[in-house]
Amino acid sequence: MARNYEALYIINPQLEDEAIKGIVERFKNLVESQAQLVSIDEWGKRKLAYPIEKINEGYYVLMEFSAEPDFPQELERVFRITDGVMKYLIVKQE
Repeated sequence: MARNYEALYIINPQLEDEAIKGIVERFKNLVESQAQLVSIDEWGKRKLAYPIEKINEGYYVLMEFSAEPDFPQELERVFRITDGVMKYLIVKQE
């Protein structure tokens, strides 16, 4: 039974634009291959609430998708091992 999820992740803004687009495309393809992507919203560079490794800005991306309950664990694993992803959060929607 598919459930609805939101994933917000922050990419290091010090990367080149092509590298940022590559990371966004990688996660978009991952979600499309194993779930149904509802929307992807690139917020762009924004100030962080607190510095992360002395970086004060981040490139924010919000994805909404429907997936089986085991997919968010796989997505979280890929977020963790991807260089350039500073923070991430996956939330199940009601």
